[in-house]
Amino acid sequence: MAAFEYQAVDAKGKRKKGVLEADTVRQVRQLLRDQGLIPVSVDAAADEERANPSKPGTRRFVRKVKASDLALITRQLSTLVSSALPIEQALLAVADQTDKPRLKKLLMAVRSKVVEGYSLAEAMRDYPRVFDDLYTAMVGAGEKSGHLDQVLDKLADYTEQRQHMKSQLTQAMVYPIMLTLVALSIIIFLMVSIVPQIVENFATMGQTLPPTTTAMIAISEFLQDYGVLMLLLIIAAIAGFRFWLRKPENLERYHRKLLQLPLLGNVIRGVSTARFARTLSILSSSAVPLLDGLRITASVIGNLAIRRAVNEAADRVREGSSLRAALQQTKLFPPMMLHMIAAGERSGELEQMLKRSADNQDREFENLVNVSLKVFEPVLIVTMAGIVFFIVLSIIQPILQLNNSVGL
Repeated sequence: MAAFEYQAVDAKGKRKKGVLEADTVRQVRQLLRDQGLIPVSVDAAADEERANPSKPGTRRFVRKVKASDLALITRQLSTLVSSALPIEQALLAVADQTDKPRLKKLLMAVRSKVVEGYSLAEAMRDYPRVFDDLYTAMVGAGEKSGHLDQVLDKLADYTEQRQHMKSQLTQAMVYPIMLTLVALSIIIFLMVSIVPQIVENFATMGQTLPPTTTAMIAISEFLQDYGVLMLLLIIAAIAGFRFWLRKPENLERYHRKLLQLPLLGNVIRGVSTARFARTLSILSSSAVPLLDGLRITASVIGNLAIRRAVNEAADRVREGSSLRAALQQTKLFPPMMLHMIAAGERSGELEQMLKRSADNQDREFENLVNVSLKVFEPVLIVTMAGIVFFIVLSIIQPILQLNNSVGL
């Protein structure tokens, strides 16, 4: 039995959409007619999620599910499974309560695979853009161990924590970016619209202008003559750079350069190592083998340079090295995390130590963001004040000179 998405029209001509389970498209159409509906279109549900973006020739654009939605349905599944409800009934209950058609299609499609005899992890692997390797590996481990509800609960916590970190970083970046854009807009407006009107008055005086005024006039004329061209060149440069980054080797080279930057490099390194520790901790606690856990953990790290380093560390672990020694050779992980990993390996509590390391890294990240914002805001304000002071000074100096010449 499979899930089908339908569009139909009732007796009053009102269009309706939904999802039905049936063996064939013809059976879905018959079910709709039995309900007094006229079928317009019937398609297999969630085809767009099943498409694999890594393979050429996919026929639809593949979209991801929001992290908040994924965390919610994972939490609901955990609650229902812990109540001894069968998987297919739990999926149906979660699909019935969601008010988002796309999520409903996805859940019904997964349920159809489960009804056919597939495990939950196998059914979810058909939709890699929604359920990644980490998710399906943990679900598979939970099914084998008989603790699927606990694993789903950990997955919900992990998804919510990642969403929290992402939103925290976004909120931290929104204010300084908006402040910078507003500041640049005001300065450009002054130089292009206000300054030329004042300059016309200076040009009729025939007096020698101060260096600051001359510089301001030159900048204003340059922006008027070449401002649009500069904007187009910047847009073209950004588009070209994004095209250049499409090649994996170029993207990895760019990611490696980012790690070398003074402040941003520390932020990227801290976020990535925290994600590594937390992901590997969850996988270890879910009885996923260490080598498999390292491979999956590498896939969830966004920075390709760090991802390559983790994969190389996994190779060294496969050859017999300890996890701490393998990670130390990457020179990317903080000493405190390495010491805690070594202690976890000795005591047999690696997952707890990894979790503590991730918590420490998250706290350091929050402190770094807060300090950076507190430093950036006054620096930007002082810079803005300096530019405005330069503009005002450039305007006032010729006026003062004129007053002095008239007074003499």
